[in-house]
Amino acid sequence: MSLTTRRARMAAATLAAITAIGGLAACGNDDDTPAEGEKPAKLVVDTFGEMGYDELVKQYEQQTGIKVELRKTAQLGEYRPKLVRYLATGKGAADVTALEEGILNEFKANPRNWADLTPLVSSEIADDYLPWKWELGKAPDGRLIGLPTDVGSLAVCYRKDLFEAAGLPTERDAVSALWPDWNGFHQAGQKYKQATGKAFVDSITAVSNGVLFQQGTDLFYDKENNIIADSSPAVKAAWETATSMVDISAKASTWSPEWSGGFKQGTFAATFCPSWMLGIVADNSGEANKGKWDVAAVPGGGGNWGGSWLAVPEQSKYPEEAAKLAEFLTNATSQVEAFKAKGPLPTNLEALKNEAFLSYTNEYFSNAPTGKIFGESVAQIQPVHLGPKHQAVKENAFEPAMRAFENGQASKDAAWEQFTKDAQTQGVF
Repeated sequence: MSLTTRRARMAAATLAAITAIGGLAACGNDDDTPAEGEKPAKLVVDTFGEMGYDELVKQYEQQTGIKVELRKTAQLGEYRPKLVRYLATGKGAADVTALEEGILNEFKANPRNWADLTPLVSSEIADDYLPWKWELGKAPDGRLIGLPTDVGSLAVCYRKDLFEAAGLPTERDAVSALWPDWNGFHQAGQKYKQATGKAFVDSITAVSNGVLFQQGTDLFYDKENNIIADSSPAVKAAWETATSMVDISAKASTWSPEWSGGFKQGTFAATFCPSWMLGIVADNSGEANKGKWDVAAVPGGGGNWGGSWLAVPEQSKYPEEAAKLAEFLTNATSQVEAFKAKGPLPTNLEALKNEAFLSYTNEYFSNAPTGKIFGESVAQIQPVHLGPKHQAVKENAFEPAMRAFENGQASKDAAWEQFTKDAQTQGVF
């Protein structure tokens, strides 16, 4: 397909997608519009994964007298379709909605779906966050639609007891020294498997995420949002590195029942954990495995997987109060508390300097100094350009093809060919 044809198709599809996602957004229920100045009895917050808000919303309730309903969806892949439906029908959306970096650009494409937060929040907070993170919360028309929450600085979570049983080092510095690069990680995995007969890492898709998000360059799209899945050096590097490790994989794809259960069962000894994954690892592993996990450096040095913003859908009947809640959840104190609760890494500059954050040790992860480990990496994080349908390409083209190879359903070449074909379908916006 020529570049001109591809762009033409994308332009046509963009118009269709914007209509589908937001064409009916003005059709909210106006019959019960609150009176001016009326205080809401309840605000609803939609999140995915674990963002550490459980105790924070209780604090907000006590401070304001406003009840907060926290609606959690475990997987982003389940979260996005619900949000699309809410926006398309003009009803059902929460008052405060989390937008992950992989879906952010898709929803920024129709700014009228979102309240402009600029007049609703303090004018002084723009300088409170990592500058690039703040800028990414703006829509193409300049309106501020998202307040920064976290970034996903990368590390490796590993089971000390399983490493010890395999004769591998267990102290985090020694473990980090095992894999200065991805080849070292593979070699460590092979030693583990030879000693135990068991898989080392959860899946090759997990490996691919580790590689993909430390490339610091275009992934599935170029800067003009043309799909470059078949020619992107970063995507190819992630593919080659990940598929080479099929021999040490437990074939437990992230979020699957096998993956969730594998933490308790010791099906694998290591996984890649951005900061926000710590709470999920702990929840899946359970109290019986407390103190068995630790945190080491990621091969290749750093990277950023994930991160979100809080937005207020235009259909919210209480945009001012919703914006205040979003501002509360993203302020310095709240970001530190969320990190201590579930691991989301702050983007608020004051939070990143906070002694309670920097000195924090995670008891579940063998008292690892996670504040120091993740905090030191923040300054090195550079934003990666993610196209309008990044998450769809990743979840519906890249990872399925990788799993097909991993499970023996397709050769490596056939799987790559299927990925590049599906990327064209999934990636057009």
